[in-house]
Amino acid sequence: MTTDTAIDGRHPRAGRVVLVAGLGLVVVAAVLLVATGNTGIRYSADHDGTVPMWNRWIPALAGIALIRLIPPAADARWPDPAAPYREAVPLLLVGVAFAAVMPLLGGEPAYSAVKLALLLGVPAGVFLTARRWPPRWRPAPAPTDAARRWGPALPVAVWLVLSYATPLAVPASDWGRTVTVVELVAVLLVGFAVNALLEELFYRRWLQTRWESLLGRWPAIVLTSLVWAAWHVAIQGSGRPGVDLAAVIVNQGVIGLFLGYLWSRYRRMWPLLVAHGAVNAMPLPLGL
Repeated sequence: MTTDTAIDGRHPRAGRVVLVAGLGLVVVAAVLLVATGNTGIRYSADHDGTVPMWNRWIPALAGIALIRLIPPAADARWPDPAAPYREAVPLLLVGVAFAAVMPLLGGEPAYSAVKLALLLGVPAGVFLTARRWPPRWRPAPAPTDAARRWGPALPVAVWLVLSYATPLAVPASDWGRTVTVVELVAVLLVGFAVNALLEELFYRRWLQTRWESLLGRWPAIVLTSLVWAAWHVAIQGSGRPGVDLAAVIVNQGVIGLFLGYLWSRYRRMWPLLVAHGAVNAMPLPLGL
């Protein structure tokens, strides 16, 4: 039977290249920011406030360490069959196109419309088209043991505490005090659906899972994190392309490593939604 993957479906050598190149890019971005005195990175698209870039690293690295330890038993590294390239490549191209197109738009409602079209509409078309002929790819189900069902709770809790209840925390936002409760709830719910839910579905559940089955765990996590980080230049950029790209790599790129490892290790959506939802929304309730 013919297939559009390699003989064993996986490419460890290509995975090592992606891993080294991706982590090297993170290091280069950090060195660039230190060398240019731009270690303060924006943590929100709503204003120009900044925090030191290592304030974002410490919670993410602590979370990654805890994910590695919980549960202690080694898991099957690649539980999924190898994904076909006819799904993996178009999704990657969509992620790259989204990052490239966003800076050209003039803000809302164009941002949300393009986001829904590219991250939801196009993948739906890819899945329908790709699965009309074999091999029809299905990822393995999430592990059913209690350790992987509830194991993410501690890493996520520690990440939340470090990110929002210590000196590493981002400043609270006063915006919530200027609107009614109904408006605040509506903004939080819409933001959660369009940002946390849609992005985690596309970048982690769809994109990362397919490339993880082809390249390996960490190469796919790094690749997905960088693609996810790149689009944030459009909403958090300052008009300096090099510095802006470096800033999102050391900010969202590093947070993406934490989110990607959460997904790879546990295959549960709720930890991703809690963490990503907090990134977008937590400054608002803190300001109340």
